[in-house]
Amino acid sequence: MERRKFLLSAGLSMASIAALRNQGFAAILQDQKYKMKALRNNVGIFTEQGGTIAYLVNKEGIVVVDAQFPNTAPHLIDELKKQSDKPFQWLINTHHHGDHTSGNIAFKDLAKNVAAHANSLINQKAATAGKESAQLYPDTTFTDTWKIKVGDESIQAHYFGPGHTNGDAMIHFENANVVHTGDLVFNRRYPVVDPKAGASVRHWAVALETAQKTFNKDTQFVFGHAFDPEKVTGTMADLKAMQNYMENLVAFVGSQIKAGKTKDEVSQATAIPGVTEWQGQGIQRSLGAAFDELSAG
Repeated sequence: MERRKFLLSAGLSMASIAALRNQGFAAILQDQKYKMKALRNNVGIFTEQGGTIAYLVNKEGIVVVDAQFPNTAPHLIDELKKQSDKPFQWLINTHHHGDHTSGNIAFKDLAKNVAAHANSLINQKAATAGKESAQLYPDTTFTDTWKIKVGDESIQAHYFGPGHTNGDAMIHFENANVVHTGDLVFNRRYPVVDPKAGASVRHWAVALETAQKTFNKDTQFVFGHAFDPEKVTGTMADLKAMQNYMENLVAFVGSQIKAGKTKDEVSQATAIPGVTEWQGQGIQRSLGAAFDELSAG
């Protein structure tokens, strides 16, 4: 894979934004073109920088799941306005991280409502303290499940417990049978774990197992990130693979702790036994977060 495509498909964390000061990296980003892809019924996806966006356009209005960045969200908005003159009924965030929510501000005075898990709102406010004017926070929150109907589509949010953070929701377009997993799935890419926002490496696998029992073999999944930019959508097998990654991570780090290894020693690992498909940079994030959580008991 070309280096440019990998960097862009990997998405940008908040820390990565600082890299834009580097002229070479900025030039790479300027060359990136956004993409829109139809999935099923009236549901599609938008990719440019950061987390994958899902959207719905029907006779009653427009629904958008996640918002990327302030400079990319307007590209999506402009394209959706070309498709429909209906109102933006809902903006829904899968979780609070800036590559999914800092673009919310582009929907100010446009989206009628913004929704997210209650913990996502708490985390977003904590992460953006002092920068409130650049944010558009959810005005609607939920805990376990939440459901709305927009035209001929029913949309349900599911919270399966802590994983990537303690506020990750999966968003199900029920009639299209398309689910946005948010960052509960990093498809074949070493994931970000955010302990400060309540992440749990132990429960992450449990959440994914519950998701597999909730949806079915015909469900099409949209992933927050993927190593291969062409694989931000997938099947139940990809959720199972992510579950396998988390289970093997916990088992490996747990065995290393029992063997008396230190965090620095565990973090030197370049592979996790039983994991063969995960690629990219960032394995140390998983190892370090797992060590801290498992060491705490």
